[in-house]
Amino acid sequence: MKPRFQAPLSLLLALCLAALPLYAGKAKKDPDAIGERDVDGKVNFYSLEKEIGLGKQMATEVERHSKIVDDPVVSEYINRVGQNLVRNSDAKVPFTIKMVDAKEINAFALPGGFFFVNSGLMLRADNEAELAGVMAHEIAHVAARHGTRQATKGQIANYATLPLIFMGGWTGFGIRQAAGFAIPMGFMRFSRGMESEADLLGLQYLYKTGYDPSAMVDFFEKLLAEQKRKPGTLSKLFASHPPTGSRVEATQERIGEILPSRPEYVYQTSEFLDVQSRLAALTQRTVEEGDDPNKPTLRRAPSDGTIPADGEEPTGEEEDERPTLKRRP
Repeated sequence: MKPRFQAPLSLLLALCLAALPLYAGKAKKDPDAIGERDVDGKVNFYSLEKEIGLGKQMATEVERHSKIVDDPVVSEYINRVGQNLVRNSDAKVPFTIKMVDAKEINAFALPGGFFFVNSGLMLRADNEAELAGVMAHEIAHVAARHGTRQATKGQIANYATLPLIFMGGWTGFGIRQAAGFAIPMGFMRFSRGMESEADLLGLQYLYKTGYDPSAMVDFFEKLLAEQKRKPGTLSKLFASHPPTGSRVEATQERIGEILPSRPEYVYQTSEFLDVQSRLAALTQRTVEEGDDPNKPTLRRAPSDGTIPADGEEPTGEEEDERPTLKRRP
């Protein structure tokens, strides 16, 4: 005999389950719930431990092929700004934050909390709030576990590879995943929906940390103008999800809808300006000491109108010619 209240209880359970997505959606728009809500999705083949392990492998590859800025003042500053944002986020993993000496305007956070900020981003930002806005967006990708959620979706879609999950256990699965990403940053190409979610969460993290949330809009608009003026300014990774006009409008609307106004925000700090100047000097010194293909060069013009090969000794007639400076366009 069936229990008398089985149908009503089943109906109640179904109603509760149906209400979960609605509740989760509301929680994602409540800055006061930060740190006490789940924003990492429900379907994920990776445990947090495995995600950290994969992210560490990828971070090792990034550092192997990149020049890390090891200046203690710059490193301490960028780490402190990032950790303040992490403390006011939904992230459930510790973060390791480093700066890469690269001129492209970019920042990227790998699964498990391994976070890299390009020097070009800090040099292009006008204030600390703009820098923090980009960092908050990337921290949101980690908090929402977008990297491993995306990998999980790929595995579900590719049924032919599913048996590999059970061959060699989770270690074999992790190696299979890592082998699919010859370039670690290819792992970070997110869907439009994930980018929108990172915008939403990052905006709240920026706000809760005390920064002016409009700085995120300001930087989006700056990147839009920069890309129109000089295509290719953004790194290839960042250009794959550019700050379109719709994203700018959506961010502006969210500021008015979900973020209560405050009398004061952090926008600029003297420390940001000091560290930015220090970084500019450091990166300029790197360029001067290295082999820069765009560096101006001096060449003598021979009398017959041809240019001698590099290292070729000039003739006596050429020695009377004045050197000409080829400047950058």
